[in-house]
Amino acid sequence: MSQTTADALSGARRATVGLGLGLVVLTASFVVPPLVGWDVDARSDMLGVPPTHGYLDVKVAPATVVAVLLAVVGVWRAEAWALRWSGLRLLVASYAVAVAWLLSLALVDGTAGLTRVMTNPHEYLIAARGIDDVPAMLREYVDRIPNSHPDHWPTHLAGHPPGAVLFFVALVRVGLGGDLAAALVVVAVAASIPAATLVTLRRLGLDRGARLAAPFLVLSPAAVYLAVSADAVFTVTACWGLAALAASATSRSRSGLVGWGLLAGLLLGWCVMSSYGLPLLGLPSLAVLWLARRWSPLPVAAAAALVVVLAFAALGFAWWDAYPVLVDRYWDGIAATRPAAYWTWGNLGALLVSGGPLLAAGVVVAARRHEGEARVLSVLALAALAAVAVADLSRMSKAEVERIWLPFVPWLTLSLALLPSGWRRWGLALQVGTALAVQHLLYTSW
Repeated sequence: MSQTTADALSGARRATVGLGLGLVVLTASFVVPPLVGWDVDARSDMLGVPPTHGYLDVKVAPATVVAVLLAVVGVWRAEAWALRWSGLRLLVASYAVAVAWLLSLALVDGTAGLTRVMTNPHEYLIAARGIDDVPAMLREYVDRIPNSHPDHWPTHLAGHPPGAVLFFVALVRVGLGGDLAAALVVVAVAASIPAATLVTLRRLGLDRGARLAAPFLVLSPAAVYLAVSADAVFTVTACWGLAALAASATSRSRSGLVGWGLLAGLLLGWCVMSSYGLPLLGLPSLAVLWLARRWSPLPVAAAAALVVVLAFAALGFAWWDAYPVLVDRYWDGIAATRPAAYWTWGNLGALLVSGGPLLAAGVVVAARRHEGEARVLSVLALAALAAVAVADLSRMSKAEVERIWLPFVPWLTLSLALLPSGWRRWGLALQVGTALAVQHLLYTSW
């Protein structure tokens, strides 16, 4: 038996074990709570379908036809096209198809599939319309986090730094603050996630590996939650931040290193000021620099990120003051009723809903020793997995991680390009089938 054949068999065995374990976790995360009568507080109205933050809602719509057509064509031809097209054509196609995939899935619920998040008083847009003095908002932000405050922030504003709501404040200021307009902006930016990830890979020297990853990045089940949660905006910012960091680390000129490094720091710093969990992007950031074998962008990017954080502090919002207050609100509220005994592993079930069950096979294959392009894919996927593990074990992520962990899903998805060739077509079918099933069987809160 040749070494190539042995490696393929080893990869197939690992993938089989990983997928089997993933399906066990995924099935158990759905079945165990109702089977044993365990209230895990997935939703306050008791209608939830844990581990997702949603409930059973079977439906079809005209958009179903478009979504199914995209899925069928993607499974049939996406890999062949990705391997044949020029780099630029692949990027343009990835964006166009991602827009169609996001919209077709969201519109299974009609236009409400795009606008219901925007009309939710617990979310950002309604609050953003009422913010006419940003400096005053920043000065009082921390004081208004606790539920005991007479004018406390809605759930998502309280649970995030102000960078999150400022995105929607900006949309309101430029005339895009309508429900549908804001939703379409989120879709438009979210559709660039595959392109940003592919740009990162190309800057790190990948060609075939990036092309094999492209169909999985574009036709990801995460699209159900990317359209139209604010976490999609965080994910876009993170992906382009890492792309800029890769550009800095591979630049041949000092001006390129500094310029791209500054942009990377500003984008990743904005992520930190948008979600308390996104300092964990430091792990994939370090992975990018390690793969590029160049650490000189680190002080540039770190300094730029620090400028963002300190600028917010100078305007009245200090991240280090806010986080303990948020922890108190979290543990005084829903965190106390969500049992860690379930959510520590139930979270992984939710991740396999939004990222797709094939992720379990991918990360197990990624955990073996790789060389060349496969090594890059493996390191990035494992860095994202490490970030997810820290978030999970910290117990600050209990439920709702199908959206909270979206910034790490594209990098985990890279592991799917490492699967044996015989796995990729039916594996993509499993992924798009998951997306279609979730969208047509569940009401998702995002």
